[in-house]
Amino acid sequence: MRLRTLDDLGDLAGRRAFVRLDLNVPLEDGVVTDDARIRASLPTLTELLERGASIVAASHLGRPSGRVDEALRLRPVAELLQRFLDRVVEYVPTDGVLSPEVEQSCQALAFESGRFVLLENLRFDPGEEANDRAFAQRLAGLADVYVDDAFGAVHRDHASVVALPAILREQGREAVAGRLLQREIEALSRLVADPARPYVAVLGGAKVSDKLGTIGALVERVDALLIGGAMAFTFLAADGASVGDSLVEPERFDGVRAARARADERGVVLQLPEDVVAATSKSMDASRHTVPSAQVPTGELGLDIGPRTVEEFARTIADAKTIVWNGPMGVFELEPFGAGTRGVAMAIAGASAYSVVGGGDSLAAVKKYGLEDGFDHLSTGGGASLEFIEGRELPGIAVLEVGRVSDRETSP
Repeated sequence: MRLRTLDDLGDLAGRRAFVRLDLNVPLEDGVVTDDARIRASLPTLTELLERGASIVAASHLGRPSGRVDEALRLRPVAELLQRFLDRVVEYVPTDGVLSPEVEQSCQALAFESGRFVLLENLRFDPGEEANDRAFAQRLAGLADVYVDDAFGAVHRDHASVVALPAILREQGREAVAGRLLQREIEALSRLVADPARPYVAVLGGAKVSDKLGTIGALVERVDALLIGGAMAFTFLAADGASVGDSLVEPERFDGVRAARARADERGVVLQLPEDVVAATSKSMDASRHTVPSAQVPTGELGLDIGPRTVEEFARTIADAKTIVWNGPMGVFELEPFGAGTRGVAMAIAGASAYSVVGGGDSLAAVKKYGLEDGFDHLSTGGGASLEFIEGRELPGIAVLEVGRVSDRETSP
């Protein structure tokens, strides 16, 4: 894969760069509670500004479903960007994404180096998620070059990710990857192209249905697959274990059995929890105890992997040369059920392996336990990183490849 990057752009003085960012940050009462994604966008923005470009920045936030949602406006993001960049960020709330005033303002950026405009939430317009070409053409009129730095969105067939760069390339204009996207691809490629072995994947989270495709793909690639979190109970229940009131998806039994059979066929070690921390409810003060994973009492549910499982997982992790982790081992947000996630995170951070962590909850856990320096790469994309390591073609990356213009259809 050969991508165009910022290094392929010529003189940017007086040129307008449309920069697709991933500023999908958590908000609480209109306040950003985690600014990591905003900070991750700064290297690309700073470089473009230092090279003389003016910027039209755009991002989605939440799931407004093509309608204006006052709680999902980008004003709090604009305020943080202004502070971090130490320059004026022009942001005008609109009843959609584009308005005559916004378009005129972006047109006026030509030959005005250093100005910065932030568009309103892209998903306020139904054309974004529909990958609508007409909407993308209006966005294309706002800038001279396109820069994608939103790794967390490159697996989406959305207008600002696919149709827009395709249109610009059809017109002979540049569409390139920003520094964050470039770094993500370089780091994750090490998990796909001849990874050092043993290669161990650690998966967690609530629903196995969310990651069954990933499990099937990883069974073909890894040497060991460690499964924790509530998703493990579907595997256990499919084998006839008594898992009490733990989360189980019976409709996925055939899928998990097939994954186990394929792992056995390929000689892949598939480790499930041997013990779990069970409680009567998901609460701080619930009575809890450690029980065998196949003997969770009726009326109780497993909310974390147990100490023996942490120990067994850590043994496998210690021997690894490549590790990818996505998904917590339990309800780590509640301290009584955080020991499993903390133990696994510490084991990975202490391993002499190339280690990558992705997914919002896993990143939050790494940050919570102060283990950032123990990982080689902290991926900003959850679904995107999983699809990349599965070996899928991601549309937002494909459209930037040298020698290609997206052949994916966009709606008329």
